[in-house]
Amino acid sequence: MKQGSKAKKNHNLVSAIIVTLVLLIGLSLLLYPTVADYINSLDYKKDIEDYQRSVQQLDDSERQAMLEAAHTYNTALLDRSTRIGELSAEQRREYQALLDPSGTGMMGYVEIEKAGIYLPVYHGTDESILQAGVGHIEGSSLPVGGIGTHTMLSGHTGLPSSKLFSNIDRLKEGDTFELHILGEVLTYQVASTVVLLPEEAEQQEIDPQRDLCTLMTCTPYGINSHRLLVTGVHIETPPERLPDTTGPIETIPAPIPPALWGVIIGLPVLLVVVIVVVMWKKRRKREML
Repeated sequence: MKQGSKAKKNHNLVSAIIVTLVLLIGLSLLLYPTVADYINSLDYKKDIEDYQRSVQQLDDSERQAMLEAAHTYNTALLDRSTRIGELSAEQRREYQALLDPSGTGMMGYVEIEKAGIYLPVYHGTDESILQAGVGHIEGSSLPVGGIGTHTMLSGHTGLPSSKLFSNIDRLKEGDTFELHILGEVLTYQVASTVVLLPEEAEQQEIDPQRDLCTLMTCTPYGINSHRLLVTGVHIETPPERLPDTTGPIETIPAPIPPALWGVIIGLPVLLVVVIVVVMWKKRRKREML
């Protein structure tokens, strides 16, 4: 009888361990996107703060020279026959040397408060770049503003490890987003949102009478057969949004997602409940003997 009782206890223990492992594995799979996105958001935050430090280390003449070179490049684009996304080897070398204060290829960062987006912006749209943040589309205007410019930024949607541009479909006409470039803030107000085929999205032109910025991502979610384009028109930045370039580095928010708070609070509570139940069962068994 004792051996049978002991075998039964061992069987129950093994079953409990298996059930616990299955639950933990299932919970890990469910939480992976949330945890991975949060960890990546911390990396983006660090990259942006490093960029801000690099900008602060520039003197005014260096910063102005960078901005003037970018404006000169944008002016020259109006006379080029190069299509969006197409640069010669020589043009690419010239392009990559501009707006790179940190030497990492980072131009600045985009902030979309309504969509919870704070992402670094890099030269080009290679896959390695689109995994690290937002890519500036070659052949479009550099993001320094000015009449006769059209900046195009591309970001992934639906990655399991990071949201990136997944939430730009929340933007509606009248909403705003910001580009932070060399200590300046460029504010754009959404004027249109359209869904196009990939080849149509690549045919966007520079309007010589307007200052535009287009955010582009794949759609529909998980299918990616089309492109969502959110285009904003440059407006004056509200005074309260202008940065203090001489003050401390701006802190980029990276709030803990509600799902993680649920785990942080829920797991200890669940553990306490399990312990109480186990102790209660043992006590009942002793009382029945």
